[in-house]
Amino acid sequence: MKRKVILYRGEDGYVIAEAPSLQGVISQGKTHEEALKNIKEAASLHVEVLRDRGLVVPQDETEMAEIAI
Repeated sequence: MKRKVILYRGEDGYVIAEAPSLQGVISQGKTHEEALKNIKEAASLHVEVLRDRGLVVPQDETEMAEIAI
């Protein structure tokens, strides 16, 4: 299963990673690679808990867009 994640640099210099389709799933790392590794683990555990509880695993309907400001 693939999920879209958002990566951005936090104020402390760490890379923040969020999985928008999985409410509350957020992680971080010193590098993009570490943040991706950590968010993959967090998302996998979140999905496992949802399944164990018999809950619906949300579909990934994340859409990215750019705006000019």
